[in-house]
Amino acid sequence: MEEQLPTTMTYKPKLLLVDDEESILNSLRRLLRGQPYEVLLATSGAQALEIMAQQPIDLVMSDARMPNMDGATLLAYIHQHYPDTTRIMLTGYADPSAIIKAINEGQIHRYISKPWHDEEMLLTLRQSLAYQHSERERLRLVQEAWDQNEKLKQLNATLEKHVAARTSELQQTADMLDLAYEELKRSYVTGTEVFSLLANLRLPPAKQTNRQIIELVRVYCKLHGLDEGTSRDLTMAAALYNIGKLSWTDSMMSTPSDLLHHNDRERYRGYPKQSESLLMTLDPMKDAARLILHHQERWDGSGFPDRLKGAAIPFGSRLLKLAVDFIELQRGLILERQMNSDEALVYIRQYAGRLYDPELVEDFIQVCAAYLSDVTLADPTVKVLTTRDLVAGMILARNLNADNGMLLLNAGKVLNGPLVEKLIAFEAMESAKYSIFVKVPEEVEGALLETS
Repeated sequence: MEEQLPTTMTYKPKLLLVDDEESILNSLRRLLRGQPYEVLLATSGAQALEIMAQQPIDLVMSDARMPNMDGATLLAYIHQHYPDTTRIMLTGYADPSAIIKAINEGQIHRYISKPWHDEEMLLTLRQSLAYQHSERERLRLVQEAWDQNEKLKQLNATLEKHVAARTSELQQTADMLDLAYEELKRSYVTGTEVFSLLANLRLPPAKQTNRQIIELVRVYCKLHGLDEGTSRDLTMAAALYNIGKLSWTDSMMSTPSDLLHHNDRERYRGYPKQSESLLMTLDPMKDAARLILHHQERWDGSGFPDRLKGAAIPFGSRLLKLAVDFIELQRGLILERQMNSDEALVYIRQYAGRLYDPELVEDFIQVCAAYLSDVTLADPTVKVLTTRDLVAGMILARNLNADNGMLLLNAGKVLNGPLVEKLIAFEAMESAKYSIFVKVPEEVEGALLETS
């Protein structure tokens, strides 16, 4: 099947025929008459180069032996300066050196011997031009693909910039929303504290607890580096832990929990659940509400409302119970007798492992010492003794008050034998049992050791 030129060509390929014999040129021109080519003729290499300088040529077929510039030299020059032009050598002599030069330097496409066969000549030209067209199309497609890739790269770069810019905008929006949400959470903290102050108005000043519990919890969070979310939840829980008590009578509000009668005691046990129910509808309060729900659970599982035990009690609830009981013991809301801060801590230490997390108690005592200047229990040199354990030479570490609040002895008082006897007698007369916070000088400590 004969090779056909592509039908998509919009122009006639230009052929330049070069030979110093005009008869050869005329024969070739007659052969190509009627073919879809534009045929140009040149009788020398110099003339051929003049023509090529004036217009693009698709194919050059040159005779090998010509005066001044032979065909191999001409085709080599064309290869160097017009590499897209197809080159064919036409010769009637077996000249190996000329053929080798044409192949090596002229990079010829085909070699045709004289005399030629017309059909073979036409087929060779069609195949050469078809190959040239397909190669040009391949190069065009390669270039087009490269151009498209470059455009795609530019589009991708532009898209990446747009995406980066949009991502930055979205990130800024998200950051603003986060800030707004954090500000909302902080506003909730402030709001809960304000509301807790209003709730405290139900109690006389001597019975109010929330402000001190909030401050104590904050000191703990700060000293232990708790994260902002945990600190926020604990602060809100401390502010509103007793909101479920607002429906109580004034009398019940100020009565120590140990003195409540049966019906009131059941109502008392329900206040954590009531507090949690009031707060659960507020999304930022949900975690704080859970801490409030379980802050009356006990380490040994005897607490309420769910009788949780040990580590099953949320950490924040265990800490909140310590803070609540520490302050409420001093306000007379748990026991009938109001304790001082050291007595409250002695009580908490006594019930470590039963009511309170034993691993938190000593740590909590240190926090209380950092929070309150009158806490002496954290000092390792301070001992808590009964009146019958006192000996002369011991020094009171804090004021000693009777159960009715009357000051008996000032902190710093050095005890002597008669004073100790008076304290024992007064304690028996009052049917009381005092906890005495004393410092023991080294010489007294040494005497005690020798006696023992």
